[in-house]
Order: sequence, then C-alpha cells, then structure tokens
Amino acid sequence: MQLDRIIAVRNSKTVFCDENKCYKVFNAEHSKADVLNEALNQARAEETGLDVPKVLKVTMIDGKWALVCEYIEGKSLARLMKERVEKRAAYLNLFVTLQLETQKKSCPLLPFLADKMKREIACANFDDAVCKRLLNRLSSLPEGKSLCHGDFRPENVIISENGTPFIIDWSHASQGSALADTAKTYLLFLLEGDSAAAEEYLDLFCKKSGRKEGDIKKWLPVVAAAQTAKGNEKERRFYSSWIG
Repeated sequence: MQLDRIIAVRNSKTVFCDENKCYKVFNAEHSKADVLNEALNQARAEETGLDVPKVLKVTMIDGKWALVCEYIEGKSLARLMKERVEKRAAYLNLFVTLQLETQKKSCPLLPFLADKMKREIACANFDDAVCKRLLNRLSSLPEGKSLCHGDFRPENVIISENGTPFIIDWSHASQGSALADTAKTYLLFLLEGDSAAAEEYLDLFCKKSGRKEGDIKKWLPVVAAAQTAKGNEKERRFYSSWIG
C-alpha cells in the first residue's frame, strides 16, 4: 500500500488513492464512533440500490482511523461544471435528478433528521427564546422518511469514466424530510457565494419535483440553526444570518 496520491484534503481528514481503493484517513483526534457511523451510513446507502462506492473496511493507519472504500475513477460534477461550461445546465439537471432519486429511497435504520437537528440546535449558543422558537418551528414541519444525504453538493457526485454518477460522503446521512435536505443544498450553494446557481438549482428542483419554493424555504431557519453547531467561524456566521 502506497498512500502517496492525495486526492482531497479537508479539515478533519486526508483522502488518498491506491490502485482501486480510496483511503479516507481521519485526524488523530477524530472520534472512532464517528468513523464507524460514517461507514455504517454508507453501507446502508449502498443497500438502497443507489450508485455508492462500496465500503471495504474500517482500519487504523499510523495510529489514525481510516475508512477504506472502492475508488471511483472520474471527476466531480463541480469540476465538470467549471471545465465544460457549455454543459453546465445538463450537469445541474443531472444533479437534481440524482437528488430526487435519492430522496425517493427509504432507509429505515438511519437516524431521524429531525431528532438530529433538535440535538444540534440545543447544542448551539442560542438564548432560550430563540432556541424555543426554532424548536417550535421544527416541530411544526412535516418530518418525512426520505433518505437524506445531508451534504448533497456537486463536489459529492463523481462521474465515473463510463459515465455512471456515484454519490460519495455519507457521514451526515439520515431519514427525514426531503425538503429539509433540499434546503440544505440551497444553503450550500449560497455558502459558496454563488447566489445565481442557488436560485437556478431551487427553481429546477421545484419544476422537476412539483414542490413549492415556499415549502422548501420554511426549512431554512432550522436547517441553518442546526449548522451553527459545527463548521468554521465563517460558516457559522453565514448560517447565523439565516436564522431570523
């Protein structure tokens, strides 16, 4: 095993490729339970029939926990959108189609998104009145039982060399409202500073799904509030601006 080909570096992990395997090596302080949970989430997503890289094992490398998966040779949708601007509309259409296909799946052994959001909002530094208002809004919204990726963005869709789209990074997966997951994706586009892409995405999602934009936007304050419990300072400031 020669882990010298780095394909991604994130705050808490470094991703390597060795032949046909992908090694996601987490920082030393990363929780063992979180690594095992991500592997379990991804394995359960595999079982739905979606194109998801197969989990091969969880192991330790140089004293750090690592998740080993099937390596998908290809490019992310985010990269393709930048490299082939003339096909950007087609790629965005594929992105929304994949999200709708994911949301049609059920995965009853995953945790409920609403319960997860309640815990995250409770852990954030809101005063009692704001926390109560957010939790009341969350309780008033329909829960649902859709498979929710939790971090569905163009970077997390890999188009393989034969053209098959694979969905990666299932650490935030849950079951719950499809519209909550859609609201999260909308915010992720805005977080990247691309408001035009965010509105284009939302409009296309509504057209393809028959959902109403207003029903999706009802989720924005609680989705944003849950996100303030994690991430860096810039991300927390961005999400905090949506809570009102």
